[in-house]
Amino acid sequence: MDLWSRAFEVAGVCLADSLPMRWSHVQGVARQSAQMSVILSKSDSDLLRSAAILHDIGYSSTLRKTGFHPLDGARYLAEIGFPNRLCALVAHHSCAYREAELRGLSAELTAWKDEGTSLRDALWWADMTTTPSGEITNVGDRIEEIEKRYGPEDLVTFFIRQAEPELIGAVERTEARLRAAGVDYTAK
Repeated sequence: MDLWSRAFEVAGVCLADSLPMRWSHVQGVARQSAQMSVILSKSDSDLLRSAAILHDIGYSSTLRKTGFHPLDGARYLAEIGFPNRLCALVAHHSCAYREAELRGLSAELTAWKDEGTSLRDALWWADMTTTPSGEITNVGDRIEEIEKRYGPEDLVTFFIRQAEPELIGAVERTEARLRAAGVDYTAK
């Protein structure tokens, strides 16, 4: 079974029935990430789509160990034999190191290196331009939606406020790469 097929199957098992909204979101993120195929190699494109569909599996109650979904998801993927690079992308998606600091889990997150590449930026872009229901949005509206959903006193709201400049930077770099490649993507 190829990487994408296996990733889709694992994500579906973890999310489709128990967390249908999260399942809609990750499918939307995978659709967004597919736009990058014109500027990535086939193997990187497959890796990106696979990380996109898997990035939130750590929300599954059956995988929850620390309560920090990037770490729980990456650990599970490593346990079942997914490539280390994919696990690292999941572990570090959307500026996760900032939330790990707030949760006291920075040391645990260092099991995976944040590669800081354009592929990593593309995963952050796809996540930050996809609504919870899987629709396309823009990064400003997405950040605002997260703040409203969690409320002003939640740790996730503190995290997203701290991460905002880095998230916007990744989105802007990715959108510049898409424009340079002549890709007509939709951002609301």
